[in-house]
Amino acid sequence: MARFPKPAEGSWTEHYPELGTGPVSYRDSIDPDFYELERRAVFQRAWLNVGRIEQLPRTGSYVTKELKVVNTSIILVRTRSGDVKAFHNICRHRGNKLVWNDMPLEETSGVCRQFTCKYHAWRYDLDGNLTFVQQEGEFFDLDKSRYGLVPVHCAVWEGFVFVNFAAEPEQTLREFLGPMITDLEGYPFEKMTSRFHYRSEVKANWKLYMDAFQEFYHAPVLHANQSPTAYSKAAAEAGFEAPHYRIEGPHRLVSTSGVRAWEMADEMRKPIEDICRSGLFGPWDTPDLGEMPPGLNPARCDPWGLDSFQLFPNFVMLFWGQGWYLTYHYWPTSVNTHVFEGTVYFPAPRTPRERIAQELAAVSFKEYGLQDANTLEATQSMVESRVLDDFVLCDQEVLIRHLHKETAAWVEDYRRSTAEVQA
Repeated sequence: MARFPKPAEGSWTEHYPELGTGPVSYRDSIDPDFYELERRAVFQRAWLNVGRIEQLPRTGSYVTKELKVVNTSIILVRTRSGDVKAFHNICRHRGNKLVWNDMPLEETSGVCRQFTCKYHAWRYDLDGNLTFVQQEGEFFDLDKSRYGLVPVHCAVWEGFVFVNFAAEPEQTLREFLGPMITDLEGYPFEKMTSRFHYRSEVKANWKLYMDAFQEFYHAPVLHANQSPTAYSKAAAEAGFEAPHYRIEGPHRLVSTSGVRAWEMADEMRKPIEDICRSGLFGPWDTPDLGEMPPGLNPARCDPWGLDSFQLFPNFVMLFWGQGWYLTYHYWPTSVNTHVFEGTVYFPAPRTPRERIAQELAAVSFKEYGLQDANTLEATQSMVESRVLDDFVLCDQEVLIRHLHKETAAWVEDYRRSTAEVQA
């Protein structure tokens, strides 16, 4: 899909006629059969972000990731050559989970020289090669070179670790990301080492939560209680419209203008924000991060609020004009449940005041996220009632149209390709 600036008159949606302007169905968020197809058509074929290289700082560093949506657990490890590799977390002997601590279904991390199975002590080196078999002579013509760990396609872009579960990925990671995302290269991700992480189990389809963060039409209403009454009432009546939307391939972007919180009237700020010089938009003292990459702030807003890049299928990178960023992940666990992960990144604080400012921003954003999540179970339950089948969307909800249409296109492509193979 080509990129378009919005003209003085017109809409964003009209630039993407293939999306249509009619009501949108949410059957894809309540149909168990569609979910099973979605798992195979999308999550077993697309590149999925599973972490950052800072989680693997040295040789032998590893983390595990539980991915119920593809019915597996994986190990990410930093090898002796410095590469990052991924393997299915399964021993080749009897199928036991290879790396786990006290609770087999919980994720874990650590540092090791080799992986040793808890069941019969088979050992694997950091490259996944089988190196030791207990009582090897008891086996029949065992060729250890044939029984290494099962690899998962793995690639790194700007420090983000991606995996792909297809037998052979249809695109390289860079091809999958496309220019809109690769134009972010050069952002100082490596400087953002102050990290806050949230995780929540949500009783709603993963796409419904993604929809909540793909538009800001809801912001003046849903988040009204976060502002003084006089300000929130005026904001709700005025409404909000983001200045820029973009769709490219399977990915999406929405940008917003911003506010300089310290320039707002005193009655519009909370006392704690003045004390900590921080709030929802981040610490007021913007760090010097150097020149920003060309992909940021495409609308050239001044002041600039944020850019939210929605990477298909379930990964979001959200950059704030105040010099920090956050990521979201939405990991499906069933047709009407998923795990939400939010991670906030700041530059390393130099003083206790900078640390407190970061903590206030992280806590403020968590509160907003909880407000968004609070609507989801109610939405899921009523969509499942099937009282209504189609729902009207406004121009600001163009990215919602795209997510559901793109997901349906991947499912249809999978149906067609598997039918051809069976024929």
